Amino acid sequence: MKIAIGCDEAAWDMKQAIGAELRRQGHEVIDHGTHDGAPVLYPDIAVAVAEGVARGEAERGLLFCGTGIGMAISANKVPGIRAAQAHDTYSAERASKSNDAQIITIGARVVGLELAKAIVQAFIGSRFEPRSLPKIEALAAHETRLRGSAC
Repeated sequence: MKIAIGCDEAAWDMKQAIGAELRRQGHEVIDHGTHDGAPVLYPDIAVAVAEGVARGEAERGLLFCGTGIGMAISANKVPGIRAAQAHDTYSAERASKSNDAQIITIGARVVGLELAKAIVQAFIGSRFEPRSLPKIEALAAHETRLRGSAC
């Protein structure tokens, strides 16, 4: 699987460890940075990952920051992207199965590395369940409608 990853300085160590683990498992990892521990604007990283996923350059995206909140907000600005914050394996699985999320965000100051690894595995091992399609279609319709409004 092709997986796009990105982080801010607060989660650089976690991103590095998860990326290495995914590569060991045979996944292709597209790393959008940050590439060191220097401070960055996390919205830039989140949007780069989300745009890559939206263009089909990666099947899934993983974003890491201090809490996971800012990355989720940023990634969800990209049309067609559904990014969900996940701090447990159930939420990660449901993000995929129920909401067809292409991206999850994880807070490195909220969960430890071993739990983060389990969350990632739950997410990439899950697939969308078609019974939730009417909800996803409603989300897409709202997104299209709101994109043209002054909201």
